Amino acid sequence: MKAPQRFEDAIQKLYTAFYSQTLNPECCKQCAVGNIMNNTESWKHFSDDHGSLRLNYVGLVHQEFGRKFSGYTPLELLQIEAAFLKGCGYELPFRHSSRKPENPKDREVLFNGLCAAIELLCNMDGVENVMDYSQLFAHETPQQKNPLLV
Repeated sequence: MKAPQRFEDAIQKLYTAFYSQTLNPECCKQCAVGNIMNNTESWKHFSDDHGSLRLNYVGLVHQEFGRKFSGYTPLELLQIEAAFLKGCGYELPFRHSSRKPENPKDREVLFNGLCAAIELLCNMDGVENVMDYSQLFAHETPQQKNPLLV
């Protein structure tokens, strides 16, 4: 099954941001959704709080009209950002007094957030989790491979 174009585009943008070190959870242009939205901050007006899953009036209007941004509805964008922030270790919704990682730009912190966001993107589009590396370490015992050896 071929993945939807919105998924392919989002993954490419997140991959590029991570490896070019332009992924920043505290910047609305460089966070997960900021990168998906071509480094714009217009998406932040869909909610009153960073990391919140609650659409405000502007977000609700766009959602009700069925508008999509980079292929995603306003609610889906908020879900992606929340998954990314939570994966990075932020307390949501994110405020100045909220718990946050000691070093938000740490590669491991960003990778954890990236994994959480990508897992959600896969779930949204019914794609097998591209970040699931457990099969790389799976192995069969000789008995599983050939039942006659039992």
